[in-house]
Amino acid sequence: MFPPRNKNREIIARCVIALCVATLVAFSASAKDRPKKEKNRPLDTADVARAIVVETNEFRQQSGQAGVARNDRLTEAALEFAQFLSQSDQFSHTADGRRPDERAQQHRYDYCVVLENIAYRFDSAGYKAAQLAHEFVLGWENSPGHRKNMLSADVTETGVAVVFNKKNDHYYAVQMFGRPKSDAIEFDVENHADVNVAYTLGGKPFALDPGEARTHRLCGSPKLELQRAVNKDAIVPQDRNRYTVNQDASGKLRLQRE
Repeated sequence: MFPPRNKNREIIARCVIALCVATLVAFSASAKDRPKKEKNRPLDTADVARAIVVETNEFRQQSGQAGVARNDRLTEAALEFAQFLSQSDQFSHTADGRRPDERAQQHRYDYCVVLENIAYRFDSAGYKAAQLAHEFVLGWENSPGHRKNMLSADVTETGVAVVFNKKNDHYYAVQMFGRPKSDAIEFDVENHADVNVAYTLGGKPFALDPGEARTHRLCGSPKLELQRAVNKDAIVPQDRNRYTVNQDASGKLRLQRE
C-alpha cells in the first residue's frame, strides 16, 4: 500500500518547480535583451588630424609665431607614412628608409624646409577626437625636439594624418611642417663703409670689402648680426629688403635697412 498523499507537500513542490521555471525564463530573457559589450569604435581620424592643426596653431600663436596653413601634398606624405608606421613594427623618422624631406618631395612638395613629428597612442578606454588630438599635441609640446619643430619660424605650412590600427588599438600620428621654395627669402647686404666688415647670418660668418654687396637667398629666417657694430641687436632679414653697413664720423659701424 502507498502512504497517504500529503496534499500540502505536493502543492509546495509544484510551486517550487514553477518558481524555478519562471526564474529561468526571466533570466534567459534578460540575458537575451542585455546589450553585448562592444569594443570601442575607432574615431574619425580626419577629425583628429584637423583638431591637431587647430591646436598646433593656437600653440604657435600663443608663443608669438604665425600660424601654418594646411597643405594637401604634405598631408598626403604624412598619411602615407602614418599608414606605414601602423602596418609595420617600426617607429622612427626613417622607418621606411627615407627622410621626411624625401617623402615630401615624392609627393611633389618643392620644399625649402621640411620638419616632422611622429607619435602613437594606445586606445584602452576610448577617446574623443579633441581629447586624442590634445594628447598628441601636448606630448609634442613637452618634447624639446618636437616643440622646436612646432614653433619653428621657418615653416609656413603643415600636413597632419592619423591612422588607427585595429589589431593593436594604437593611433599613429604624423605631423609635417614645410616651407615651399616659393617662400624663400632673398635680400641684399651692402658695405658702404671704408673698411672691411664682418657679419654672421644664422651663425655663419661672411665678410664684405668696401663697396661690395652680396645677395642671400635662404629658406629660413636666420638672424643677421654685424660684428663691431654700434647697434648690436640682431636683424631678422625680410624678403626683398636691402641692408647696408654704414660708418659714422667716429668710424663706428651701423647696420641699417634701406
